[in-house]
Amino acid sequence: MPLVCLGLSHHTAPAEVRERHAFPAARVAEALIALRDYEAVREAALISTCNRLEIYAELEDEGLGVLQLKEFLGNFRHSGIAYDIDPYLYVLHGSAAIEHLFRVSTGLDSMLIGDAEVLGQVKDAYRQARRARSLGKTLHRVFHEALSAGKAARSQTAIGTESVSVATAAIAMAKQHVGSLQGKNVLVIGAGKMGQTAAKRLKLEGAAELIVANRTHERARSLVRSLGVGQAIELDSLVDALKLADVVITSTGASHFVITPGKVAEAMIARPGRPIFLIDVAVPRDVDPAVARIPGVGLVDIDKMGESIDLTIEHRRAAIPRVEAIVQEHLTGFDDWYRSRATIPVISSLSRKAEAIRSAEVERLVARCPGLSDRDRALIAGMSLTIVSRLLHSVIVKIRDHAAGPEAELRAKAQMVDELFELHLDESDIAKQYWLPVAEPATTADLDLT
Repeated sequence: MPLVCLGLSHHTAPAEVRERHAFPAARVAEALIALRDYEAVREAALISTCNRLEIYAELEDEGLGVLQLKEFLGNFRHSGIAYDIDPYLYVLHGSAAIEHLFRVSTGLDSMLIGDAEVLGQVKDAYRQARRARSLGKTLHRVFHEALSAGKAARSQTAIGTESVSVATAAIAMAKQHVGSLQGKNVLVIGAGKMGQTAAKRLKLEGAAELIVANRTHERARSLVRSLGVGQAIELDSLVDALKLADVVITSTGASHFVITPGKVAEAMIARPGRPIFLIDVAVPRDVDPAVARIPGVGLVDIDKMGESIDLTIEHRRAAIPRVEAIVQEHLTGFDDWYRSRATIPVISSLSRKAEAIRSAEVERLVARCPGLSDRDRALIAGMSLTIVSRLLHSVIVKIRDHAAGPEAELRAKAQMVDELFELHLDESDIAKQYWLPVAEPATTADLDLT
């Protein structure tokens, strides 16, 4: 199948590379619309998180399509980089690309196995692609299966128990370095999902003072109100907050460093002899790495956190084989569906022709027998529907059964049915099954698979 995944992740690229190639959430739809203009790209979806950037696409021509996807990365956002991005990229084809997405959605490919946030990130990517109308039938089905696999993994196995996210991992890292957070002053920068999770956990850990800073002050105030503790500040007051904090956890969507050496140095002058520990879980990074050279300052970024802390507890490890089996089940289901698409024009045309013949003959009989009651007409119509249904049933079942075989064999059998029943199909009838845009639904209820 002409489907690929082009991407980079924590497996292949360090944080300083990933941050140069992160797509802000506000620009994902714009990027998808731009991708639709590439001639070799039929459908596309994009996953951009702190740990990965992946483009999933169905292509007219795989060779040309992969080149155009790389060209897109260079043109749309990532021009002007001073290094070759190719060594950090991976390209997965066909079933390997689909299996990879299923592994992502189930948490098997996460930095923290079973990451509690990844399924929501895949769902967000699916929603964005639908809104941008960059999905066709193939990727719509791929992402639907991926979300179903992720839901099954979390509900049927232990991989989702004792929910672990990057935010909770950051707090565990803080406790490793400063001990209990009871009585400590903690600064959380960013009131998004990551900041909210961290703040809620810090409250439970008994932090003495919880300070929340956010670009939008009202959002920080809203988080503090929901917690019932702490104080909200604006980013302009960051130095004053750094003077107080023992631990800083930061995760914003800023494209520049929020915490600079100058700000930290100024804060440290006001707190002689008191160390500070900063955890930067943002991509792009919020903290200038040069901050770590200031005496009394400890700093870890998301990559160092992943190297230093192991939260893949044993019962999660034990769940991996079952999750792998779930991935394979959904991969088989998608493959069966993909192969069966070539049968849709045949079955549809056969059903339409049979219905046209049936309805014409019923009308002819009714016209010849004007004295028939309404009940008699209903019985005749019902009998004719039953006859046609039973005659076609075995044919349709056989056509679908052969969908699991080689594509060439399937097309040969479809052609034979076409000739036997004079359906007069052409290649365009089949092509329509492979590309139709999927619009954004009136509601998002069909996306609620978590």
